[in-house]
Amino acid sequence: MKNVIRKTNVAFATLVILGIFASCDNRPKKETKQVAEIVEMSAFDNTQLEDVATQEPIVFITGIDKSNSDFYKNARTYFKEKKLKIVEGAYSLEEIITWMNDNGDSKPFGEVHIVNYNNPFTGMSLETVVNGETITAETLRKNITQGKLPSLKSVVNSNTNIIFHSQGLAENTELMKTIKDAFVANETPNIVATQYYNVFGGEFKKHYLAQPYYVFYPTAHSPGKIDLSKEIARKYSEEKEINWFDALNNEEERYVGEAYTQQFNVPVKFELDYHNSDEAIPTFTMQEEIMDFIEEMPELQREIKALNIPVDKFRWTWDIENSQLIIKGKTTVLTVLKPVTKPYGDLEHVEPDTKNKRLYAMK
Repeated sequence: MKNVIRKTNVAFATLVILGIFASCDNRPKKETKQVAEIVEMSAFDNTQLEDVATQEPIVFITGIDKSNSDFYKNARTYFKEKKLKIVEGAYSLEEIITWMNDNGDSKPFGEVHIVNYNNPFTGMSLETVVNGETITAETLRKNITQGKLPSLKSVVNSNTNIIFHSQGLAENTELMKTIKDAFVANETPNIVATQYYNVFGGEFKKHYLAQPYYVFYPTAHSPGKIDLSKEIARKYSEEKEINWFDALNNEEERYVGEAYTQQFNVPVKFELDYHNSDEAIPTFTMQEEIMDFIEEMPELQREIKALNIPVDKFRWTWDIENSQLIIKGKTTVLTVLKPVTKPYGDLEHVEPDTKNKRLYAMK
């Protein structure tokens, strides 16, 4: 195809139920019991840090709850009960860095908590700059390169931990690296995040981590819970403790460690401009023709592969506006969450200690 101008937009999903954002589908698969055993046996990070006085921990609540979500409300309550300073109204990385610069003093920040309700399939809901694009590795890198983000002053040191409370962020190593570059100062702080889901406001524990498992279907075209439970069981055949059909029909943790399901949608949009093309705008009569077209276009195929969601798991539609071909897709993601619990003694959640290298990654 000659001279076809393409625009791609991967929009955030409309959230259906709290705490649902998942990481990439090709992540290493682990049984929670095995993870918990390692957690209990593994040493915490006992590195002796330089004895430097720091400011009290601060918490940025970076969004507003929508639909049926209470993620930010529950996180705010959790950190208030811990007597931590809460910063409201900073919905972009620009505002976070500016606040830190404006409120720094002779003592560096020690712990900076950033609470963000993110979707690992499409990036974060935190903006790059005020009213700018939401954060992905690509959009953040672009803003850094273009000099749109303020530089962090000498308000941190190499022992400062900037901790992201989000969903599966540690799985996105490229984004973690780019975030670290955004916080570069005379001494660069550590960026800390987990590969698990952060769940706030649980009935049995106010903050815990959960292992996610995913299954997809074209939005509004569910094959039914029986077929979906068989599919997810095949996909995660090493996980023997979860009754998948029960988990897919369960919306909350009714006893400690019980698996349950939450869901959200991931929409995509492709815009191809044929104004200066010598080819006719294609038309389609069925879903399969749209999927074939996408798979024949390397750039579109790369966009879908980057999501780690099979192309046939989307419901596809198309339209023509003037010289533009507009293709839209939407998939529904069912996320089974299995809380990380201790493998022995009384049944209880593993403490989400950010110093535990089995639970959290540091960049």
